Amino acid sequence: MIAISAASGALGRLVVSALRTRAEVVAVVRDPERAPEGVPVRRGDYDDPASLREAFDGAARLLLISSPELDSARRIKQHLAAVDAAEDVGVGAIVFTSFLGADTVATGMTEAYHATEQAILDSGLPYTLLRHPFYSDAFVPQISGGEITSSTQGRGLNTAFRSDLAEAAANVLTGDGHWGQAYDFTGPLWSYPEVAAALEVTYREVQDADPGPMSWISAQVRAGALERQTPDLERVLGRPARTVISHALEQSQVL
Repeated sequence: MIAISAASGALGRLVVSALRTRAEVVAVVRDPERAPEGVPVRRGDYDDPASLREAFDGAARLLLISSPELDSARRIKQHLAAVDAAEDVGVGAIVFTSFLGADTVATGMTEAYHATEQAILDSGLPYTLLRHPFYSDAFVPQISGGEITSSTQGRGLNTAFRSDLAEAAANVLTGDGHWGQAYDFTGPLWSYPEVAAALEVTYREVQDADPGPMSWISAQVRAGALERQTPDLERVLGRPARTVISHALEQSQVL
């Protein structure tokens, strides 16, 4: 049996859908009323360790999807409770959705992921670490006033779509040869000017908006921090990952 934690979230639902016909799946959710349909459901709340032990009991494999909590200290506590619960009930193996750079940096965005990876290593459980990039779903350029704008100075982004990352997770959970591995997933590199050119619209560089998460990310893009490329996602998928340019072209045809 494969248990999927946080199965009511966007990524979790996609993983459940990808696995439904391939394995026995249990959706672990904080609120059973929001659970995906078509699979057994267990209540498992990251803030309730006892519920996690009950939810994970009997699982041969567990996909630990990162908590959406933004406060690092609370997120670490939630993740460590999940790892402890998996260890307590003898889960066969654990797959964790981490973040790129969590193996080398333990501050800011990566702090909770780094701590969780270390806890998984310390647990002694068979594991696979899936280090995700930012989701392409949140970055697909939108045409406004006949143009596309950004404050990225034309630098590349290595984002990947949730659907591809979910399929990769399903492949790991049902495949062999992944235990003890850490995969650094990156999508095909793209830029806002490239998408504008493909859509045959104007690209214009603009100033960052008010300080916030997207402004911080744009600064990272301008610094080249999102241009790293690895073959891991394509290798685990067994095919090329979906590109932002192809998605944008498909959307333009629908509109």
